[in-house]
Amino acid sequence: MKGIVQIAALLLLGLCALPVAAQPTVLPLRERAALHDKLLAERLDTVVPALMREQKIDMWVLIAREYVEDPVLATMLDGTSFHARRRTILVFFDPGGGKPVERLTVSRYGLGGLFQPAWNPDQYPDQFFALAMLIANKDPKRIAINTSALSQFADGLTLSQYQGMTAALNPAYRGRLVRTDALAIGWLETRTPAEMQVYPQLLQITHAIVAEALSARVITPGKTTANDVRWWMREKVSSLGLKVWFHPSLSIFRAGQSGALQEDEIIREGDMLWTDFGITYLGLNSDVQQLGYVLKPGETDAPKGLRDGLAAANRVQDAVTSSFRTGLTGNAILGLARAKAIAQGLKPSIYSHPIGFHGHGAGSSIGFWDNQAPDPRGEHPLRPDTAWSIELAARAAVPEWNGQEIDFRQEENAFFDGKTVHYLDGRQTRFHLIAPRR
Repeated sequence: MKGIVQIAALLLLGLCALPVAAQPTVLPLRERAALHDKLLAERLDTVVPALMREQKIDMWVLIAREYVEDPVLATMLDGTSFHARRRTILVFFDPGGGKPVERLTVSRYGLGGLFQPAWNPDQYPDQFFALAMLIANKDPKRIAINTSALSQFADGLTLSQYQGMTAALNPAYRGRLVRTDALAIGWLETRTPAEMQVYPQLLQITHAIVAEALSARVITPGKTTANDVRWWMREKVSSLGLKVWFHPSLSIFRAGQSGALQEDEIIREGDMLWTDFGITYLGLNSDVQQLGYVLKPGETDAPKGLRDGLAAANRVQDAVTSSFRTGLTGNAILGLARAKAIAQGLKPSIYSHPIGFHGHGAGSSIGFWDNQAPDPRGEHPLRPDTAWSIELAARAAVPEWNGQEIDFRQEENAFFDGKTVHYLDGRQTRFHLIAPRR
């Protein structure tokens, strides 16, 4: 644990010293895999036992086939295992009495020493029979499996694998199977102290790329298109040995032009630019939306109306983050935040979501861009030690654009410690300014 924190601290210090849009520091693949495994080992040692005991589960069984990954099992693979192999079965068993939770794998291949092998194919050629024998030997009272009608994150057990397992089980144990969302969502949404030492680094890299993309180093007004910037971002991420988890967005907002301009539209002086961008690093994801402005001759900043629109979005952010309370549902937080924003005369649209192992992560949604009313997907209670994408927009009129109304969209990633929300690498309060080269 101490080693993880020291490595993370050095990385953070290195990135904090970089100027905006400088080349971010990224760990080599070998070091990345080693850090990945240390972070994973800590999670398996702490998060799984806590969740199982909270939910009174004796055994948790996860089954996945190669390229048909259970979303949870995929996050439990070591740094050199990219997929389930043939069929991978993971078993967590709590023997009780304060003893450690056992981690077993009924699989043909090892998993980086994180799970103890529990299958001898020469003795029991049938893998499901071997699983059934293990379950009978441990005699758990409640056996959790990942099936859910509501959450895709807790629905990783396919029908064929469920049928294979239950056919092999003694009928007495079939009645002990428990379908629950709580373990899968709890595992995916919980962030550990060691992860939160490195998560800010991911946001620093993300912000550095956005800052460079929305600068004269990349954009030449009258020549560069929206697509040119999007593909520059893709190439930049690839050159760093990283990946995006969605294709970047770049939209142009222009005085007198209703809606957003995209694709092969050429960027001009006086345009407001919006980007949506996220990358994956060390198994974690970022998701950021920021704004830029292309200066006209003689300008040193964006027009006041645009600056006021960004400030309005910041105030909606404050309404959201000040509404976080442990135990409240996403729907309740949405209602509180909207009421606060509207009381200030703002026009909010709130669609924030958890983030972590997945860009749109497990947990409770706080609104949707196309639905500002309560939603079944927003009924999960807020838990501490969770990461969030504070995603939203404030609609505001721009006097300098003849009162044209614009959605000022913002998205920044943050951490909720159970009491307060803080941004992992700050938030945007000023436009990225693109000064045309003369």
